[in-house]
Amino acid sequence: MDQGISLGRTVEASRSLAVLLPIMGVVFAAFLVIGCAMPVLPLHVHDRLGLGTFVVGLVAGGQFAAALISRPWAGHYADSRGTKPTVVAGLLAAAVSGLFYLLSLRLAGLPALSATILLLGRLLLGGAESFVITGAVSWGLAIAGPQDTGRVIAWIGAAMFAAFALGAPVGAAFYSAYGFGTIALATTLAPLATLLLVAPLAPVVPLPQARAGFMRVLGSVWLPGLGSALSTVGFGAITAFVTLLFASRGWRDGWLPYTTFAAVFILARLAFGHLPDRMGGARVALVCVPIEAAGQALIWLAPSPALALLGAGLTGFGYSLVYPGFGVEAVLRVPAESRGLAMGAYTVFLDIALGAGSPILGLVAGGAGLPAVFLAGALAALCSMPIALWFTRPRERAR
Repeated sequence: MDQGISLGRTVEASRSLAVLLPIMGVVFAAFLVIGCAMPVLPLHVHDRLGLGTFVVGLVAGGQFAAALISRPWAGHYADSRGTKPTVVAGLLAAAVSGLFYLLSLRLAGLPALSATILLLGRLLLGGAESFVITGAVSWGLAIAGPQDTGRVIAWIGAAMFAAFALGAPVGAAFYSAYGFGTIALATTLAPLATLLLVAPLAPVVPLPQARAGFMRVLGSVWLPGLGSALSTVGFGAITAFVTLLFASRGWRDGWLPYTTFAAVFILARLAFGHLPDRMGGARVALVCVPIEAAGQALIWLAPSPALALLGAGLTGFGYSLVYPGFGVEAVLRVPAESRGLAMGAYTVFLDIALGAGSPILGLVAGGAGLPAVFLAGALAALCSMPIALWFTRPRERAR
């Protein structure tokens, strides 16, 4: 009996993967350039432009702040116009953001102006990222169905982080050899090439029912969104500051902890992405949050790069299922015709954590030192545990 159930789940997982694979390919290609920029952007702003850690956090977090503002628009657009046009619009906007990157390089002799134009490019890229990921997840949910909500969120997210994992060493290598110009050029051209992957995919017709307003949907998903936001602070700490931590301590290969984080994150999602659907999203989050916090604490205390890498891996493993875990709780609380808007509203909280959290972490780094950033990430993650506990109450499970 157990073997039959296991075989059935394996077949089901294979079918889901086959359905989602083209969309995952689009997400991977679209986010590859973001992954290339993540480990080198702090170095470019801090070392090449000579600006401080607060500006580093501001430029790194600007993308997420813009994504925050654009989430409701992206969700409405996906629910009303369709998921494929939403992804296409995001790719076109991403290409334009690369032009801002190129212009900022032309003005590198004026650091403040160059950083301002770079920030504008990051803001536009944030809106583009919002449209691409909201459209892609809504596309996957429409194809796979509500019974696979956690798996869709986990696997499409895995494609995004696979792009980050591959992009980090590639971006670091190109930055070391050719400078930030190659990153800017790739940001311009890669989204246009990704349109070739989108073109043959069949669109999903939007459901014709009346849709809830954004504030109503937000009221349904704010609590799981808050849990997700608190657990995301540690992710923001790694993306914005782990390369600077390695550089400040004279450790080589500052891109490696981020790639370690992303690689473990991907493997955990592919292996265990079905668990939020099977066991309940909140229960999975309740187990994974302490693992993430332990990883952040290990980076904070690490006396060697090996232990810092172990901390990055633990953070990746823990965080990998926290986001889809709370995401399952969010999607279950809205009607099917508003899934795109629900994902937009839910992801707003991730954007708040990264858009506001990165500059705040920059202030923490400036006042208490770079290691303190990861202590803050650990404490924030632990604060999401009471929210996960709330959703495991029998009354909430019945709802």
